[in-house]
Amino acid sequence: MKIDSPPAELKALEGMEIFTHGHLPAAAAFCRRLGLVDVINNIVSSEMQLSAGVVVQAMVLDTLSGRSPLYRLKDFLAAEDIELLLGEDLPACAFSDINIGRSLDAIFEAGPTKIITQLGARATAAFKLDTSVPSYDTTSTSLWGDYRACETDTPAPGSVITWGHSKDHRPDLKQFMTELLCVERGVPIFGRTRDGNASDKNTNNEILSRISSIMAKHGLGPGAFVYVADSAMVTKPNLEAVEPNLFVSRLPANYNECERAIRTAVHSGQWAPIGCLSETLTKAQRPCAQYKSFETSVTLYEKTYRAVVIHSSSHDKRRQKKYDKLIAKSTKSITKALKKIPEFYACQADAKASAQRAEKLSEDLHNVKASVCSEQVRKRGRPPKKGPAPTRTRYKLVCEVTENTAEVQRLRELAGCFVLLSNVPIEGEGAMDSVAVLKTYKGQYGVESDFAFLKDPLVVNDVFLKTPSRIDALGMVLIIALMIWRLMERSMRAYVQNTGTLLPGWANRVTDKPTAFMMSTAVVGIMVARIGHRRSLLRAPGERPMAFLIAMGLDSTVFIDPQYKCDTIIPEKPG
Repeated sequence: MKIDSPPAELKALEGMEIFTHGHLPAAAAFCRRLGLVDVINNIVSSEMQLSAGVVVQAMVLDTLSGRSPLYRLKDFLAAEDIELLLGEDLPACAFSDINIGRSLDAIFEAGPTKIITQLGARATAAFKLDTSVPSYDTTSTSLWGDYRACETDTPAPGSVITWGHSKDHRPDLKQFMTELLCVERGVPIFGRTRDGNASDKNTNNEILSRISSIMAKHGLGPGAFVYVADSAMVTKPNLEAVEPNLFVSRLPANYNECERAIRTAVHSGQWAPIGCLSETLTKAQRPCAQYKSFETSVTLYEKTYRAVVIHSSSHDKRRQKKYDKLIAKSTKSITKALKKIPEFYACQADAKASAQRAEKLSEDLHNVKASVCSEQVRKRGRPPKKGPAPTRTRYKLVCEVTENTAEVQRLRELAGCFVLLSNVPIEGEGAMDSVAVLKTYKGQYGVESDFAFLKDPLVVNDVFLKTPSRIDALGMVLIIALMIWRLMERSMRAYVQNTGTLLPGWANRVTDKPTAFMMSTAVVGIMVARIGHRRSLLRAPGERPMAFLIAMGLDSTVFIDPQYKCDTIIPEKPG
């Protein structure tokens, strides 16, 4: 029996593969703009056929996919167009656990910090980042293993995995620390992992000792940038180390100068209104915080610094509870003392004396007002058979305890205050007013949102490595993934700001604050057919995903060209 050969149309389809990559080709285009693979390969010496740069880019894209754990990198790539994402047509089996482990070892030997520093400088140049306000912070990452190799007299190379102050509120687990130096609302330009018991005060001191050399790579000398950090920065060694650079930090409440500055501001009442600084809309039942400021100075370690006292209508809950307890304690104390004073008197003079004694119980938070009233009561003994019962006059002490409204209001105002410490000048070159100082400090939240990214189980999953050195290298991979994610978001926001074009947001609304996650949910359903090295779009991007691609400096070519890079030329703001 003769079997007919398949039609020519079917032959043409032999070997065809269909891919739906989502946002990963866009992330790969940003990796290529940074020169990620080349930077790593130039720093990491390896004789492996699989280069360390390609391994890192694969792990970065797997991290940003949020779909599979990093220890299943081979399975992740088996379902992807590897040449499109990594620039090389490699088999998925090349990304075995052994090859990945060897690459991480080579990265650790070369220095993960060196790689991140160079990539940070490349990001600044390629995307024209504003590095004038670098923000620094640290966080902890909890691990489930024992990591006993870190407890020996000669611990294994890499960060020491041990117990420390857990910012995850898991003191039962060992941990390592991650530090980041970020610009423009969270784009990391420097970062590394640290020992699990590293102190924020000490890590601040170490970063301050090298901040000048780091910022010099971005073309900024001393005095040309403002270092922003939380209250852990305020110690004598750190204040000495930060010179001659400018800084903004928060003065810890355990300094007497902090309490003095706040009381000075509250007593003066000469607040300068700032208003609302929130960039996001809030619900009616949760109005955004309103701010006001007061300028003063404080003396720390025999040196005078600028102190900007900020009052927020969103009171500090911890301090508010402290003052609520103080008010309740005052009420209880006065009530207990009043119970020891008799209520009734036979002599008016005695009653008035007790009233004076009761009013002396008044305190700062409460006033006691006492009055004496007379009343007729029946005399003791058998009443007469005829006529009214004989009476006598007695005097009753009536006490009323009321809050000292002015003092209680002052306490509640104290609860909403904090002090920003700075050496930024008030006038002249590089000057900042109170509003600018507050905005500069509030930019610190960008670093905190980065930590949420680094800990998101959908992004990172549980750390699976056993050796501290490989955890250090993995930490570098996660920071690079964060860098790509933030650069994508930053590009979209710059496009919106400069063109005035809003992007599709949630619930069929437009937004002027697009996020990378918002983009990742929009750029879906784009189907690509591959036969050999040729690719064609089976389903082109629709209007919604195309809006995000354009905002990132991309077009549909990103889904078919393995060498395609994002366009970093941002349109000029009209007018």
